[in-house]
Amino acid sequence: MTRAILLTGGAGFIGSNFVHMLAEQRPDWLCVNLDALTYAGNMQNLAMVEGSTQHRFIHGDICKTEDVERALDACGDLPISVVHMAAESHVDRSIISGLPFVQTNVLGTQVLLDACRARGIERFVHVSTDEVYGSLGSEGFFTEDTPLAPNSPYSASKAASDMLVRAAFHTHGFPVLTTRCSNNYGPWQFPEKLVPLMLANAREDKPLPVYGDGMQVRDWLYVEDHCEAILAVLERGELGEVYNIGGHNEYPNIEIVKTILAAMGKPESLITYVTDRPGHDRRYAIDASKIDATLGWRPRWTFEQALPATIEWYASQVEWLQGLRTGAYRDYYAQQYGSDSEG
Repeated sequence: MTRAILLTGGAGFIGSNFVHMLAEQRPDWLCVNLDALTYAGNMQNLAMVEGSTQHRFIHGDICKTEDVERALDACGDLPISVVHMAAESHVDRSIISGLPFVQTNVLGTQVLLDACRARGIERFVHVSTDEVYGSLGSEGFFTEDTPLAPNSPYSASKAASDMLVRAAFHTHGFPVLTTRCSNNYGPWQFPEKLVPLMLANAREDKPLPVYGDGMQVRDWLYVEDHCEAILAVLERGELGEVYNIGGHNEYPNIEIVKTILAAMGKPESLITYVTDRPGHDRRYAIDASKIDATLGWRPRWTFEQALPATIEWYASQVEWLQGLRTGAYRDYYAQQYGSDSEG
């Protein structure tokens, strides 16, 4: 192995896709995966790397210094870089209670920064979100210089973590980079988010809940593209910089839902409009010209290509999806590893 990547949150949606990408594209790297296995963490997402010498799983919490140090120790004597994905990320849950979001996203990020700075790591990529910028009108795009104006407890906690990362760079010269991405979709996504929720409900002929008029616009980014962008930033990004990552696919939520129904041969009568979410941002749109110009990254997938691939993937993973819906997936880790903290 030539280097170690400490990945936080690697049993989640984007994290597990990143693990799979590293296994294929960087087989000489060691991936140490630190995850607390909250409701959104699923060891079944990592079944294809079980037993691999390239992947080490550490069951632990980024809010606990001893867990972070244990993960750093697992990197051995290899040069270490960090990709920090662990986060509470669902806006609806943050509206119910913001405390877990502050705990993980703010306190956890600071604990991680402190431990990694003491260890003298090479690079620290902080994976954030375009939601820290707030809401756009019908025109314009978020650039890296757009002022932060978060509108939900979730996005406020992510903005706070972004500022802690920025402070580590300016105060200590800590080698950080920050990415801010648009809405992700693709394999292994927990079915509380729009695309997998609509796919799961449509398959079972259940109502598809749509907030308000459904005209909230998002820039949709296929998760494989996002992972490749993060890798580009990790390897070639300029320290201290922020990089926006977008899919160049702007669509209203209602159009996404109708496209899914049409692709699955389901009627639009399944759509159920519900009371809009409090403080619901109207539009996000990313200007990703900086990462294109400086690092040569641009998305490979269009929405017209990636959504059918996503629908097909979920259709082939009915058992996995049902396990999430019933909660049976929580038993997988205990069955595979018992009470051990490493696997």
